[in-house]
Amino acid sequence: MKAISANRQMVRAAMAAPYLEREQEHDLAVRWKDKKDQDALHQITMAHMRLVISMAAKFRNFGLPMNDLIQEGHVGLLEAAARFDPEREVRFSTYATWWIRASIQDYVLRNWSIVRGGTSSAQKALFFNLRRLRARLAQDDPSLPESAIHSQIANTLGVHAKDVEVMNARLSGSDSSLNAPMSNGDDGASSDRMDFLRSDEPLPDEQVSTIIDEERRNIWLDDALNTLNPRELRIIRERRLSEDGATLESLGSELGISKERVRQIENRALEKLKAVLTTETPEIASL
Repeated sequence: MKAISANRQMVRAAMAAPYLEREQEHDLAVRWKDKKDQDALHQITMAHMRLVISMAAKFRNFGLPMNDLIQEGHVGLLEAAARFDPEREVRFSTYATWWIRASIQDYVLRNWSIVRGGTSSAQKALFFNLRRLRARLAQDDPSLPESAIHSQIANTLGVHAKDVEVMNARLSGSDSSLNAPMSNGDDGASSDRMDFLRSDEPLPDEQVSTIIDEERRNIWLDDALNTLNPRELRIIRERRLSEDGATLESLGSELGISKERVRQIENRALEKLKAVLTTETPEIASL
């Protein structure tokens, strides 16, 4: 009740604040910019709180408290006052409108959903204009199919039709907690939504088994590589164990031999590795 009362008092004070003439507004802006006159700042902001309230009212359909929207708009108003240059001969209300709207929009995006969205300018435009454009298209042609509506909105805002579809689904429903209880099963035990999430990741014991197998293979491979001579080892490392994979020509140029000779050495080294691995490590045959 206190918050509602404070909100009403703020609205009444804003509506009672006098309008500023152009010259008066300029003088107050100069006093604030040059002398940091707090009284001048107060007069400017109070005279433009009507603008803040009017702008906040345009965003009340997003389900956020009107008082919070006004407070965020006031933050934008103060930011505009801090940046305003009275020498540019622009009315303060014209300049402040952008900052007020931007502050309120940022608040809506941060608090409307726990899922962060609308990070790019195109996505923000889609978020704040989707409902309005959708309602207008439906009114112009009630028989227009859903896909056509999404396509027209995408063309208007310069986004993909898939983005319109995803945003429309987000705006049509509310967030659901993963810990929200689901209906009890046949055994009477309660379950959360999280219990029904499917994961494509291997089970913990499978992950551990994979790590152990990889470590074992690495040990076997290191032991086998130690049986190669330096030239064979270099060719195998650069041809088979490197992400880039050196060509026969490049290795031949570096070693001063033909690419055919590099291929022969590589094949001989692979045969040596195979023999060592199958002879000294019989387990590798099963892997």
